[in-house]
Amino acid sequence: MKTTRGGLQRPARYRSVQWPMVLVLTLVWWALWGSYSAFSFVGGVVVAVGVCLVFPLPPLRMQVRLRPWAFVVLVARFHWDVLVASVQVARVTLFPPKDLTSALVEVPLRTESDFVLTVVAQLASLVPGSVVVEVHRASHTLYLHALDVSDEADIEDVRRRVLAQEDRVLNAFGGPEEHTLTEVDR
Repeated sequence: MKTTRGGLQRPARYRSVQWPMVLVLTLVWWALWGSYSAFSFVGGVVVAVGVCLVFPLPPLRMQVRLRPWAFVVLVARFHWDVLVASVQVARVTLFPPKDLTSALVEVPLRTESDFVLTVVAQLASLVPGSVVVEVHRASHTLYLHALDVSDEADIEDVRRRVLAQEDRVLNAFGGPEEHTLTEVDR
């Protein structure tokens, strides 16, 4: 038995078959075989159920609601961040400073949602000049390698940008369980 963050006991391995995963795996099976018959569909379902039993995943309990305007803001700001970071990385690459330094930056996220943790980690890694090198799921902490960090102010700037990204993700996708931030934290 393992203990969850909420103090509940659960079996060491899950033995549940989740229908969204079965559906996705079946569609992948269909696409890989290239045969869209009823027989290949049934075969895909059988294989998908088998995969879910052999490689069990924890149940995904989310109530994600897409907020269209906040999603547009998230995407627009992400594209802006990529553009600005690309220019900065190009500047550092073409005209490297003599004392170019990088740093590993610890960023503890303020929400306990695995969904938000995953999305923020992906978005942070896609912005040039930083990459997530480690994630601690238990503490919801990201460790980023950041380029051109020379002092504590630069480290705080990296943290601030990641936490602002977390807020935008929460605003765009957050369901009731994702909104664990208090107004003081924001």
